[in-house]
Amino acid sequence: MKVHVLVLLLLLFNAFDIKAQKMEPATNVSATGFSAERLKRIDDQMNDWVKKGWLNGAVGLIVRNGKVVYYKPAGYNDLASKKALAKDDIFRIASQTKAITSVAVMMLYEEGKFLLDDPIATYIPSFANETVLDKFNEKDSTYTTIAAKRQATIRDLLTHTSGLGYAQIGSKEANAIYAKNNITAGVDVHNDKLSEAMSRLGKLPLMHQPGEKWTYGLNVDVLGDLVEIWSGMSLDEFFRTRIFEPLGMGDTYFNVPATKANRLVNMYSEDSLGVLQKVSGAALGGNINYPLRKKDYFSGGAGLSSTAYDYAVFLQMMLNGGTYNGKRILSRNTVRMMTMNQIGDLGLGDDKFGLGFAIVSEKSSGNNPSQAGTYSWGGAFKTSYWVDPKEKMVIVFYRQLLNTSHGELADKFKVLAYQALND
Repeated sequence: MKVHVLVLLLLLFNAFDIKAQKMEPATNVSATGFSAERLKRIDDQMNDWVKKGWLNGAVGLIVRNGKVVYYKPAGYNDLASKKALAKDDIFRIASQTKAITSVAVMMLYEEGKFLLDDPIATYIPSFANETVLDKFNEKDSTYTTIAAKRQATIRDLLTHTSGLGYAQIGSKEANAIYAKNNITAGVDVHNDKLSEAMSRLGKLPLMHQPGEKWTYGLNVDVLGDLVEIWSGMSLDEFFRTRIFEPLGMGDTYFNVPATKANRLVNMYSEDSLGVLQKVSGAALGGNINYPLRKKDYFSGGAGLSSTAYDYAVFLQMMLNGGTYNGKRILSRNTVRMMTMNQIGDLGLGDDKFGLGFAIVSEKSSGNNPSQAGTYSWGGAFKTSYWVDPKEKMVIVFYRQLLNTSHGELADKFKVLAYQALND
């Protein structure tokens, strides 16, 4: 009997320890369920993509059961000088910021600051008396509206069903209406305050009735403002003290410090002939060096820069049910809520959406190797991630491209990660 109790205690300790420890390099790849020979296919393919000029460089990272089984760069940070890309270089992660903002929101949800079905207007008064766009005149950007059937809620923001559109990269109607009111996508914003911009946004029409469609929009920028309201901190301070420092994410910033400026990767884009050219100056409504241009407007939807490893740590925390290295960020039931279908019969193709993440459905799991329940998103500059709870696997694939005709390489990297499983 005593032996059985001792064995049970050891099993419980080991189960806890897996979640408590940091990610570590796998000392034996086969013990993680991967084939070393099949992992080499990733090296071969990434190097081939560089040789073909499909990308200048990329970083790939795969974690399983908390063990790093693949973490390598390929190609160049500078094509002209042939300066190699380093695996710990810092990338502009754009919309991958959204998942971190969503976690911040749910941390405050756990502290009783709000309920998911509270109207936005409870906390940002300008969202009261919402209207919905009816008719739009392209010639002068004038429009008419109708009344919203109900108020948009915090849940609507987290699921992108509020009716908010995107500035600069959204529909022609949203682009025009938001531009007239100095509403931006949040990148490289100076001489404005987040609270004031979101207050202006609340007075503008929604693109559709709340809850009736899934529309990618400025929802998470509004959530960033709400984090500041609920916490009494700037979004930058909240992220740093409540998420980054506890998790040991020492390379994730809104403002990349000057001491790390040399690690900010170059941006490339295809020209009209499909040849990669380094990008400088203006891009997406701001300067491409915006991570180095100090600002106090912190976009919860697009503002962060990070490394593949730092972001994998964040994702491993989610995969662990809200804890990492002995630090609990969220409860496991909050993680469950965030990573389950929250949009009912609405969809992104065959996929669903949770509270901050796209979710692979049973139907869409037939389209690629990802198991149902895998959650993911990416960034405008071609950074991508996937978390597969059934395989206990995190996949991160980082490029830094403004425009590319080879967007499929992210999915190819994902296929290469899954094909290397050998258990």
